[in-house]
Amino acid sequence: MEHEKWHWQEPGTAWRGVGVYHITLTVPSREPLLGTLVIPEDNPQAAWIERTALGDAVIKELYVMGKHYPAIRILQFSLMPDHLHAVIHVTKTMETSIRSVIRGYWQGVKKHGRAYTSSVKTELNSVTTNEIGTGDPSMTTNEIGKGYPFPIFTERPFIRPLSRRGQLQTMIRYIQMNPQRLATKRLKPGFFRVQKGIEIGGKLYDGVGNVALLMYKEFDTVHVRSMMVKTAEYGDSTPLRNYMNNRVLMARKQVVMISPFISPQEKQVMMVLLQEGHPFILLLGNGFNEYYKPADTLFDACAAGRLLILSPWAFKEGKHHISRSECVALNAIAEEICQDLNNGETGTLKENDSSETSL
Repeated sequence: MEHEKWHWQEPGTAWRGVGVYHITLTVPSREPLLGTLVIPEDNPQAAWIERTALGDAVIKELYVMGKHYPAIRILQFSLMPDHLHAVIHVTKTMETSIRSVIRGYWQGVKKHGRAYTSSVKTELNSVTTNEIGTGDPSMTTNEIGKGYPFPIFTERPFIRPLSRRGQLQTMIRYIQMNPQRLATKRLKPGFFRVQKGIEIGGKLYDGVGNVALLMYKEFDTVHVRSMMVKTAEYGDSTPLRNYMNNRVLMARKQVVMISPFISPQEKQVMMVLLQEGHPFILLLGNGFNEYYKPADTLFDACAAGRLLILSPWAFKEGKHHISRSECVALNAIAEEICQDLNNGETGTLKENDSSETSL
């Protein structure tokens, strides 16, 4: 039912009040109908999106939405070839909810999609059989007059309130850098493609990043024990500080650290590894979907070949909160991988796109 399709906000929330929201709308087919990525001189930092006429219409409709709802300010947006990101600030309580506002925008874009289809249909109708025979070999007479499916954004837009400290600035930077990150993925596809069936010690993992890190000579784990944290809370922070410092010192000696980096202290170690440019292996509690992209803090390390992200489990749809049992399991898996690699095991790709390859 149409009514049920739009129940994508959290139950019990009206979302009518003041707030900041991250909105993502995606072309279901993932076709690049909204624009083309341009990478001048293969420099990802200079990349930008050249909009199609449909892409221009999508952005104009965004401003129409802002004019129709004076309480809304568009803080940032980024139109990508197959999706749109926007950060919206609701400055005062509205009579309607933010979901209704976005639905109205969705309907406006739908009209532009229909107009686009009509123009494509007219263009195809103007193509003669002779032109098809000497032109695009992928086009057949059956396509004349058929047109393309008009690009309605998916009926379940992603809407997330940004309420935590620093979340807004992080999201704005993420949106601003979208073209640059897409360009980096295009130029270095090997580091961003999900690789299936990486075998280590007889177990299989999915991975993203530089699998050549598995050929390093020495590995160790980062696992801050709860006893260290409790001891620090009681006033003696020396064991915890020494352990965290030791992990960084080992990384400086070309030892590759392996960890799910779950606790705040482990995350601090990871941030130092990132800042100093040391390679490391990160274990994830969820797998990789088809369009997986490393988080903002990890993206540059992945592009530079200093990061390998592994997951022992398949991807699960929806919001995933890692459980304590999963945390314990991931730390145990990190220990196993570390032991196998230090004992001379090397990763082997069992289900990659290419033929089986030893790293």
